Amino acid sequence: MLNSSITASSPVILITGASSGIGAATARLFASQGYRVVLAARRIERLEELAAEIRQGGDQALPVQTDVSRLEEIQDLVKTTLENYGQIDVLFNNAGFGRLDWLENLDPQSDIQALLQVDLLGQMWMTQAVLPHMIARRQGHIINMVSVAGLVATPTYSLYAAGKFGLRGFSQALRREVSVYGIQVSAIYPGGVDTEFSQHARIRRKTRVSTPAWLRLSAEDVAQSVLSLARRPRHMLVIPRLMLLAVWANALFPGAVDWVIERRFVSHERN
Repeated sequence: MLNSSITASSPVILITGASSGIGAATARLFASQGYRVVLAARRIERLEELAAEIRQGGDQALPVQTDVSRLEEIQDLVKTTLENYGQIDVLFNNAGFGRLDWLENLDPQSDIQALLQVDLLGQMWMTQAVLPHMIARRQGHIINMVSVAGLVATPTYSLYAAGKFGLRGFSQALRREVSVYGIQVSAIYPGGVDTEFSQHARIRRKTRVSTPAWLRLSAEDVAQSVLSLARRPRHMLVIPRLMLLAVWANALFPGAVDWVIERRFVSHERN
């Protein structure tokens, strides 16, 4: 049965990378808050399962198979969303993946080009496709999934950080471009999150250094922060807040951070 509180004027959120992890958790949360959710990702079977779960709770979900590295699929996604729901209130640019290795080990095409195509260019294309609609309505909110890696670049993150630093600059410039139209732009910077990310990042470390369990976020933690941004737009949000210490240390004492990273990580991994 359809949730009686959901109407043709209920807000719509379009979520990329919605088949698992942060995207799926965000879809569930926003649906429970009365949003009509559009689920975009490559794995259509997972999207359909998630849509069925959301509909079973009386909410609305539209699964659309989309590869954000393909411009024509992005354009079809926006067209399908508008044909079905008539509006896009929030775009959550969440699709992305990582390749964490020394730069010389990365493949120029299957790693470097593929990652930047999804993590940076895909988010830019997605935003560009949605903007004309938001500008015409003089409202909307674009939330970009960045990462603490977009503020602090560490060894083996050279490729991933390049995409996230680019997305950080994109978000800042875009915010200043579209605020005159009443459109909000936010960037969220999570630290380590328990998702499938590490399974696909091809991490190979002798030291097994990683974010300690007590500091790692769950996908649901990040989803709550996305909802908080949607309700009270801010330019940026770093989570957990303890990660701000690393951000400040990197900005104020870069030489000391270089020394610690080399002594505690790189020298052990490279030798």
